[in-house]
Parts: sequence; structure tokens; C-alpha cells
Amino acid sequence: MPTETALPVFETAERLQKLPPYLFVELDRLKQEAIKRGEDVINLGIGDPDLPTPQVIIDAMKAAIEDPSNHQYPSGLGCIEFRQEVAAYYERTRGVALDPQTEVGCLIGSKEGIGHFPLAFVNPGDVVLVPEPGYPVYKSATIFAGGEPYTMPLLQENGFLPDLEAIPESVYQKTRVMILNYPNNPTAAFATREYFEEVIAKARQYGFIILHDAAYLDISYTDEQAVSFLEIPGAMEVGVEMHSLSKTFNMTGWRVAFIAGNPSLIRGLMAVKSNLDSGAFTAVQKAAAAALKNYEALVPDLLKVYQERLNAVDEGMKALGWTDYQRPQGTFYVWLKNRNGLASMDMTRALIEKCAIVTTPGNGFGEQGEGYFRLALTTNADRIREACDRIKKAGF
Repeated sequence: MPTETALPVFETAERLQKLPPYLFVELDRLKQEAIKRGEDVINLGIGDPDLPTPQVIIDAMKAAIEDPSNHQYPSGLGCIEFRQEVAAYYERTRGVALDPQTEVGCLIGSKEGIGHFPLAFVNPGDVVLVPEPGYPVYKSATIFAGGEPYTMPLLQENGFLPDLEAIPESVYQKTRVMILNYPNNPTAAFATREYFEEVIAKARQYGFIILHDAAYLDISYTDEQAVSFLEIPGAMEVGVEMHSLSKTFNMTGWRVAFIAGNPSLIRGLMAVKSNLDSGAFTAVQKAAAAALKNYEALVPDLLKVYQERLNAVDEGMKALGWTDYQRPQGTFYVWLKNRNGLASMDMTRALIEKCAIVTTPGNGFGEQGEGYFRLALTTNADRIREACDRIKKAGF
């Protein structure tokens, strides 16, 4: 028998070593331990819809797969059918006119687009303004491009909107990109038209780019829709919006999204992508086009489901007596303050160990998320009610 020898371990590049620690490994370990103990785990941690992709989208995918012409490399910007449906979606739902030839591009999920965007526009030493708490990709993408992330705190007293006047002049002078995300993950807050107008004014004043992550744009519980950045006069001059089909149409595994806005910014991103990937499978793009074409038929039913689940959270918060609870305006997340003075990881750990409930610690979204934890409405209303009952019994 040959003697087993340990394989060498190679050190990763400095850019990886600069990333913050990944807290979710410990959470997954605690979850798996609870499952091994035979506990009935309620998972409210993951931002992945539990609902199936609508049949009309699946049927479109089946038909597209049967067409051999879709089996070749896709076009750089994406197939024209998909881009035309993106433009039609903006026209119908937001009153925004886009040229599908130059002002729309296809992405392999918005995470991919966000991750590659700084490579196109950020030079080493450039500042990227990132919201915190926020999607971790904002910072990691900046670091990979050699940029310097500058944290914009999202504070409850400011409606979870960055305080633009709190950013020093010296930082603005070095800023290349500002990243925003509304409706917001994890806080579920909305941005107003007036706020976007202020952002555009700052971008014009200092000459930086706005990247708006609009992954949850269509998930709203108010009488009015959430505001698209592209609805605001001047937005096309300074920025782009990225939107995903993942959450709106339960297509997280399909990996398809789009970028819309300033043509030169889209061209820059596509120049990076053409060197690093070959685009989304055309059949997936055809299915995505069918999703957007059927937007008005599909989205209201989805919102009814999340509305029912959010109502269950409302009931649970009332029963728990958590008077600081703020009902979300949109997304399928609920952003809650920790109980009993616990730190975010300790709160999340306690909910797993005492209640068999998986949540997400606020500091997983950056230091500014400390003091909070996040619930995801990605399980049915009865399970959410049961989760709230367990939390009450545990003494929180």
C-alpha cells in the first residue's frame, strides 16, 4: 500500500485575505447539529424563495431548449428578445423609455454583474461608497478591483438611508462609484424620489457613478411601488440599475438578470464580461423574456403569498410585545433588533439552540448590522407563526 502524504496547501492571494470573515460557516454548523439532534428546524435565514418557478416560464424554457439555434454562444449584450422585454417592462411598470440595443444588457445574475462592475471602472485607490449593513458582494467586488470601500452607515433614525452630508469632502473627491440598494436588503427600507434626486446631484457634483442594485424592486407591500432609480430625471446621465429575475419570479437557480441605464457604463461592464464569461444560456434568456412578458399575470399572486406571510409576522410581533418592530415596506425580509442585550451572533445562536430557528445575524452584513438579525419570509405562514410561538416560549 502506498504511504499517504498530505498535499501542499497554497496560500491565497492578498485580495482574498482582505475579505471579512464568513460568519455563515458557523451558522451552518449549528443548524446541522440541530438537525442531527432530530429537531424540527424552521429556516428563516436564507434569501431563497421556496415557491416554484411559474409554469409559463418553465414551458418557455422547454421550447427554447428544443431549438438548436439556442445551443450556441449567446450574443454579448444578450439576445434581443430578452432586452426588448426588459425595455417593455420598464415602459409599462415605471414609464421609463430604454433603447434595448444600447441601454439594456443581460447578466448571469445580478451578483455577477455587481461583482464585475468595479473591474470596469475602479482603479486601485479609488473609493467605492458602499451601504452597510449591505450585501457582502459590494465590498468584496471593490476589494477585488483594488478599490477602497468606504462604509455608508444605514441607521434606523435616518430611515436606513445613507447620510450624504456625513461623507467627507475628501472622500467624495476620490469616489468613483456609489452603490445603493432599494428596496433594501437587509433592512427592507425604501428610498424616496427626493433622496435619489439628492444622490444624482452629488454624482454630478463630484463626477462619480451610481450603481443601483434593484433586486427587490417588484416586492412591495405599500399602495405605491418602490421607486426605480431610472425613473428619476438625470439618472441615465450618471448611473445604471441592476435587476434580477431571481426574487420576482422565483428563479434564483436560473442565473439571469439585467443591467439598464447609461450606455457607456453598460459597454464597460460588457467589455469585462466578454473577457471572463460567455453570457447567459440563450434558452434561459428566452424563458426570462417570457417571465417579463407575463409580469402582470404572475407578480400579484406572488405578492399575495408574501403578504400573508408578513401578516403572520405582524401577528407574532404583537404577541411577543416587540414594540420596536417596524413592518417592512418591501423585499421578503424583516429586520429586527436583538433581544436581551445579545450580540447578533449570540442572538442567532440562541435562536438555533433554544428554538430550532435559523435566522441571519445582522453583523453578517457588516459591522453596522450589529444589534440586529434578519428573518426571511421564505417559508409558509403557519411555520412563521410556529416560529414566533417558539420565540415567545423561549423567553425572548
